[in-house]
Amino acid sequence: MNLVETAQAIEAGQVSLGIELGSTRIKAVLVTDDFNTIASGSYVWENRFEDGVWTYPLEEVWSGIQQSYTQMAADVQSKYHASLKHINAIGVSAMMHGYLAFDKNNELLVPFRTWRNNITGQSADELTKLFDFNIPQRWSIAHLYQAVLNDEDHVAKVDFITTLAGYVTWKLSGEKVLGVGDASGVFPIDEKTGSYDQAMLDKFSSLDNVKRYPWQIENILPNILPAGKIAGKLTAEGASLLDASGNLEAGSVMAPPEGDAGTGMVGTNSVRKRTGNISVGTSAFSMNVLDKPLSKVYRDIDIVMTPDGSPVAMVHVNNCSSDINAWASIFSEFAARLGVDLKPDRLYETLFLESTKADANAGGLVNYSYQSGENITKIQAGRPLFVRTPNSKFSLPNFMLTQLYAAFAPLQIGMDILVNEEHVQTDVMIAQGGLFRTPVIGQQVLANALNIPITVMSTAGEGGPWGMAVLAAYAQRQTSENLEDFLDQEVFKNPESMTLSPEPAGVAGYQEFIKNYQAGLPVEAAAGEAISD
Repeated sequence: MNLVETAQAIEAGQVSLGIELGSTRIKAVLVTDDFNTIASGSYVWENRFEDGVWTYPLEEVWSGIQQSYTQMAADVQSKYHASLKHINAIGVSAMMHGYLAFDKNNELLVPFRTWRNNITGQSADELTKLFDFNIPQRWSIAHLYQAVLNDEDHVAKVDFITTLAGYVTWKLSGEKVLGVGDASGVFPIDEKTGSYDQAMLDKFSSLDNVKRYPWQIENILPNILPAGKIAGKLTAEGASLLDASGNLEAGSVMAPPEGDAGTGMVGTNSVRKRTGNISVGTSAFSMNVLDKPLSKVYRDIDIVMTPDGSPVAMVHVNNCSSDINAWASIFSEFAARLGVDLKPDRLYETLFLESTKADANAGGLVNYSYQSGENITKIQAGRPLFVRTPNSKFSLPNFMLTQLYAAFAPLQIGMDILVNEEHVQTDVMIAQGGLFRTPVIGQQVLANALNIPITVMSTAGEGGPWGMAVLAAYAQRQTSENLEDFLDQEVFKNPESMTLSPEPAGVAGYQEFIKNYQAGLPVEAAAGEAISD
């Protein structure tokens, strides 16, 4: 579309909005019917560690959404001289998992408990054994049952639990629903019915600890909808929550809310069986769409769903890019002391390019980028730790390569289970996330770390909110076309992408690094325990 055609589409409301609440940024992306992004807005935020819990205040959820929307609407006005009054379809996605519990008066009972918490170990272990199905500590049901085991006062008052995306959609539309992908991080899903697994619901309800409460588990969970269904419409109250100016009209179709894993799959066209994608940010996860069930239960492999209800083997790690960002901030401060104003993209590009001059094994340096605990490596608390020996080659290139190696280390350890024990194969593995905004560098490191080809699309840095906008458009169209074909034939007709294969020297260097990394894990664990004590 040219500028005039885009302005006409905006005036006619022929646009879709995707909102994603990520771990470090809330972003709103507006797309036209040909799925091109025409405007965006964002808000930077950070989780807080309060009273032993990682959380975000709900007040900031709404101030962040409103600021993102305001920026996006201003972007529309400045580019196209058109006022945004009506939007065909809206979709909300957010960090998966976590725990938001409300009473019958719709009041929040305890602060939002995010995916980053690893405070539900007892609950996750007991439920995994009960269900014979892996229940990670992040899942909503693990948080609820841990609160039961802890005899927390609020549990008796629970009337509804949901995820962050489900909460925002509820407030915008009045509907207590979840997309099937997001719901699969709340409670296990039966692939055949597309609903919560009834046998597991019954097992949970039969627990003596649960029987003493007045609620039934199936009555406090959100309803489930697959991609393509309509999850209500934007209410007048919801419109005022989004747009503080009051210009936005009610009536937009709402898509089923999804988790960031689901929008990552859509944003990389990875919903078909034997496709996969990797999303990296504060956390990292790989999504591998299965063509057959795994042979057994693995505590480090989650079984979740695509937005249209196919099973996915998910390797989720709590820590990825936070430590890189922390070190980059130090370099930025140093540059500022010298009177040099480095923009973030230039800073990261400069540092990442230095890593290309490093030794393949990163000079024997090791980094543990644990801002929070990490379940896959059994680290209970966040204690970032950089390690070198007297014989290590301590240089800027080796230091930066170590940071990139460490960002992918827990993910590589988890992926080894799928590749080596289950022999899961993917026809294509697509990566996305801000770390890939600098071309080639992070992509090549990831290919070497996992020893598989990695593809990055041109939308790699903005996949989530854009993927949610695509899901919103899919719901609004009410087409009989399944999601896989819709993406192939309408959204990704001419995708721009680049694939890098593993480099033998890089693979060997990473294997040497990961050997040192795993050997030092007891030291990292002990450091965390000593500081905690």
